[in-house]
Amino acid sequence: MNNFSLIPVCPEQLAGLPTPRPRAEITGGKGWAPGSRVVNEFGVDVTRAFERGAEETLKIARLFEVELAILKSKSPSCGTQHVYDGTFSSILIPGVGVTAALLRENGIEVLSEDEIEYFIGS
Repeated sequence: MNNFSLIPVCPEQLAGLPTPRPRAEITGGKGWAPGSRVVNEFGVDVTRAFERGAEETLKIARLFEVELAILKSKSPSCGTQHVYDGTFSSILIPGVGVTAALLRENGIEVLSEDEIEYFIGS
């Protein structure tokens, strides 16, 4: 059995966003990509906060030499396979969130909580 440590973080909280907070989605219907925007349900652009949260999460991951991150599915920060389409219509599309994309770009494997059982079983 492998030993591991869990380090709980929330990118949005690391960026200073409140909890609870208004729903936010990545606009454009493609998930996170260069030039994408994250907007909350009131039309406020919160892109910079989501980017800052991703950057802070990456700093923590590097500090603790993280190799694998388990992230919250469908989240505009943490979605690993699907995110909402940006229309606030509960439509899921293939794509990743801001933090998931940054961690992957930096060589950290990301899984959603839905994928843990598969990973542990392999």
